[in-house]
Amino acid sequence: MQYTLGLDIGTSAVKALLMDQNGEIVAENSEGYPLTTPQSGWAEQNPEDWWQASQKVIKDLIAENEIDSSKIEALSFSGQMHSSVFLDENMEVIRPAILWSDTRTSAECEEIYERVGGIKELANLVSNPALEGFTAPKILWLRNNEPENFEKLEKVLLPKDYIRYKLSGELGMDLSDAAGTLLCDVKAEDWSADVMEKLDLKPSIMPPVLKSVDIVGPVTAEAAEKTGLATSTKIVAGGADNACGSVGSGIIKSGRVMASLGSSGVVVAQTDQAEADPEGRIHLFNHAVPGSYYMMGVVLSAGMSFKWLKEEMFNDELDFETLNKEAAAVPAGSEGLTFLPYLYGERTPHADADARGVFFGISGKHKRGHFIRSVMEGVSFALRDSLELIKARGVEVNEIRLIGGGAKSELWQQITADIFGETISLLNIEQGPAFGAAIIAGVGAGVFSDFESIVEELVDVVKTVDPIAENVEKYNKNYEIYQNLYGDLKERFKDLK
Repeated sequence: MQYTLGLDIGTSAVKALLMDQNGEIVAENSEGYPLTTPQSGWAEQNPEDWWQASQKVIKDLIAENEIDSSKIEALSFSGQMHSSVFLDENMEVIRPAILWSDTRTSAECEEIYERVGGIKELANLVSNPALEGFTAPKILWLRNNEPENFEKLEKVLLPKDYIRYKLSGELGMDLSDAAGTLLCDVKAEDWSADVMEKLDLKPSIMPPVLKSVDIVGPVTAEAAEKTGLATSTKIVAGGADNACGSVGSGIIKSGRVMASLGSSGVVVAQTDQAEADPEGRIHLFNHAVPGSYYMMGVVLSAGMSFKWLKEEMFNDELDFETLNKEAAAVPAGSEGLTFLPYLYGERTPHADADARGVFFGISGKHKRGHFIRSVMEGVSFALRDSLELIKARGVEVNEIRLIGGGAKSELWQQITADIFGETISLLNIEQGPAFGAAIIAGVGAGVFSDFESIVEELVDVVKTVDPIAENVEKYNKNYEIYQNLYGDLKERFKDLK
């Protein structure tokens, strides 16, 4: 029996998933690590914590499940995007990694626009806008604020690339993660010499660009001793967490869209065309599937909005079943109550860190159930913003697959179908990015012949939810109100700072 191993370097933990040659999940394990916030808006982690956790999770998974490590044919990775690991000439970590959720780089984003020539020119060069979470602003922040550390800078890696380096001794960054640095020409599939020059950065600080399925080498003897892996195991490049999650949800062919109701919300559409939004309102990244791309919109507070309502407004006294039951008793549209889910700012389509959450239209007739349902509706409206932008770019939409914790609610399933005006599909399996990474390992090493054959075998649609025509009509009217509210309040949000 052959196995493949997927390793997901997440924000709170590293997760390992072992898959056999038939695509069956054999074992899973995880190990957590801390996140520090030295100042308001900062988010950092120690890359050594990722490495120690990775060693432990691999070693424990092998030992606890009595796996012959020589049968693990390949290992690949998923990881949090954008988070920056700064290495010196000895490939030692210079300072704690600055994470994707860190917002210290607003001034550097403005600097990027000034140097490059505005958002349209940046989108033309690297297919994305300058946002605080991305990698390039973090490099400029290091130069502007810690010049002594910038002087030491030899290489910039992302979290999974650092763990891959520790296991293989080889430097690299796959395209799906490179696309999220603001330094990669998505169409040319290489670092952008134009952007590097305009930002006055040495191209040599970035590692070689890899395809997700590239074999970078075997496990080193030193890493084998620390993890229990065999030196015969092939190390495959891997991909960004959203790319790996898309693989694991079957978003590997044109026409398929994934909408996620996780803590944050994501809408991902696979496309064969590298046509970026000229205004940078929606992301375009290289996919883990070679030669293809995906468009992505992000709602920063999706399930997080529901969690906030449950825990802070209702003192965590109601279970999810009760919350859903009360919301289901309220008619579509929440009788005029509209929620903007901008609790922590917003990414798509506004890219506005100053935006804030709003309940609009409160009246004396509104009960607890109205607020619950309006939060669900507001999050789905925010996801629709991304879906509409994807459609506007000419991307084919034939099937929408709904995943995430919120997708377990039958009410939220129906609300999303009604607000989208589209049939949505539910899947038989929802394993997250480590599952996609294990598939990538198998395709890269030849355990699986290609992405389509193994994904179509493993991932099935088990339920579809059709929109209710009456609700669609109601929600279309409410969506106009929802869209107008941001424009009406945009300047007022700034006054709250």
